[in-house]
Amino acid sequence: MIIAIVGPTATGKSDLALDLAEALTAAEIVNADAYQRYRGMDVGTAKVPPAQRRGIPHHQLDVLDPHADSTVAEYQAGARADLAAIAGREHRAIVVGGSGLYVKALLDHMDFPGTDPAIRSRLEARVVAEGRLALHAELARRDPEASARIDPHNARRIVRALEVIELTGRPFTAYLPREEYVRPTIQIGLDCSRDLLDRRVTARVDQMFAAGLVEEVRALASPVQGGTGAGLGATAARAVGYAETLRHLAGEVTADEAREHIVFNTRRLARKQMGWFGRDARVHWLQAEDPNLLEQALALVTAAHATAALEDAALGRTRRPLGSPSPGRP
Repeated sequence: MIIAIVGPTATGKSDLALDLAEALTAAEIVNADAYQRYRGMDVGTAKVPPAQRRGIPHHQLDVLDPHADSTVAEYQAGARADLAAIAGREHRAIVVGGSGLYVKALLDHMDFPGTDPAIRSRLEARVVAEGRLALHAELARRDPEASARIDPHNARRIVRALEVIELTGRPFTAYLPREEYVRPTIQIGLDCSRDLLDRRVTARVDQMFAAGLVEEVRALASPVQGGTGAGLGATAARAVGYAETLRHLAGEVTADEAREHIVFNTRRLARKQMGWFGRDARVHWLQAEDPNLLEQALALVTAAHATAALEDAALGRTRRPLGSPSPGRP
């Protein structure tokens, strides 16, 4: 059974994942934060330093150069391979992260149709010539359900939906994710009051600046100063904390203004994450500040494991007892 720790940023997901991994004896962690996959993006993503990972194996961290693009499809393939390898070792997989689409792509049935640059370029040209509303109206005729779910002003998603329809001959909605786990999973969400979350965000941003966020972004963005050799790519440069710091380094805002913008945008991101995960009724929510958080999380995992074991028994399968060491591990 996969354990997933989800929820807004700054609620302590990484700490709980580490605590659970230790408590369960044989467990490995799979990252589901889009920007923690980038090498060198450490301070601004609150990545757990190697020395603080308690000897627990981590996957999908530091797998991309900052100039590379990160796609959900590529993440899905790599992270699912990690899950299969962890299962092969008879260890527990703990997925942790707040990138909602990445979590869903990893845990749920979700297909990714290919792309066609020629089709996309033609559709993008039509957006310029005809306007977004015209293409949204076309989408309404070809896939009414997709048009109802896509903002008429979101040109990128409208183009993608029409591209998929033209490329595959199937509705775009056929490729939208279903709330159906690929493998048995329990999702544990961390939440806290908005006031507390705002204070945590502010403290985290202050800590990032003290830990050298500006120096990190400067090094990554400038090959001359020992960065990656190619600078920050378009995907990495959009990350909260990095986009605002880049503006500061460009002389557009002061350091204090950049800090304020990061706090504001991180709070907004946290609310978007809460909205995303809050729509999934399968998430079991716990209060991040609860002193018995680990015990409550373990109780949820134990109950879910017991339910799965009963289902296995009905099907004639067996399941290793929760918390028992895997073969070859003391």
